[in-house]
Amino acid sequence: MEASYFKYLLQFKRPSGTSRGVLLDKETFILEISENGKKGTGECAVFRGLSFDDRPDYEDKLKWLCENISQDPDFLKEELKDFPSIWFGYEQAVLNLKFGADLYFPSEFTEGESAITINGLIWMGDVGYMEEQIQDKLGKGFHCIKLKIGVDWKSEHIILQKLREKFSKEQLELRVDANGGFSKEEAAVVLQQLADLHIHSIEQPIKAGNWKNMTELCAQTPTPIALDEELIGITGPEEKKKLLETVKPQYIILKPALIGGFAGSDEWISLAEEQNVGWWITSALESNIGLNAIAQYTFTKKSPMPQGLGTGALFTNNFESSLELRNELLWFKK
Repeated sequence: MEASYFKYLLQFKRPSGTSRGVLLDKETFILEISENGKKGTGECAVFRGLSFDDRPDYEDKLKWLCENISQDPDFLKEELKDFPSIWFGYEQAVLNLKFGADLYFPSEFTEGESAITINGLIWMGDVGYMEEQIQDKLGKGFHCIKLKIGVDWKSEHIILQKLREKFSKEQLELRVDANGGFSKEEAAVVLQQLADLHIHSIEQPIKAGNWKNMTELCAQTPTPIALDEELIGITGPEEKKKLLETVKPQYIILKPALIGGFAGSDEWISLAEEQNVGWWITSALESNIGLNAIAQYTFTKKSPMPQGLGTGALFTNNFESSLELRNELLWFKK
């Protein structure tokens, strides 16, 4: 077995705003494994500024993996526990090597017989830009929309009020993602304002790492709270269990590239279901390679909720896609 990788810089069609700043491009690494004339491809989707493994020796570890690609998978998993996006790329490449073509998790989805319902994502920007995106998503038939908030809450609140005036909670599910943009005191007020508008949930209202404040918010919140960034960097099952038992969130958000790939996601799902914590899966600006693998994995988990998967349409120089969006349904083009 042999392996190699190359770096790839994805370019946004339009600068994309979050409470952490504006994104112009997205760096990623493509891992290729070959054996007996077959090739498997995976994406090591590091997220600079957010990934637990955004560190100076990242490429050194990728080179190490390529040099040790024939080692036992359990050994590699332990060695890569602090590099979740590299492990994620390895998982994909091995699965693709096994199944060929653009397959990772063969199912009714990859046969083109069934689809995944996704939410429409609204990026931050001025009011006009956000409203333009919303109209586009509504026009395409989305029944669940997620808005990035936490930069200009006054304006964002008005947008949500306008939406709710036009569409009831039965007609349109609204989710918001603060990316840790509020203080605890601000969050307490915002949570009530969101409840008044029947918002489905808020992701990461305060910055990750402050379990005490998050625990207090989750215990008293009138709007369900979903942990997102809070999960990043927690690699052991005991620590994962402790987080869920301590904070008691209503939901957790699973981004495979940031939490140890499919194996890490499976572990979180198992622990969450033991404690009646809801969950859904979200992509994290992967290229179409990683996005395709995540979509195939997501389908196998059979969640009835709209998932937070991208469509690959954000970038000007993405790889060819096997995915196709029809209204709010993500299909696999067989």
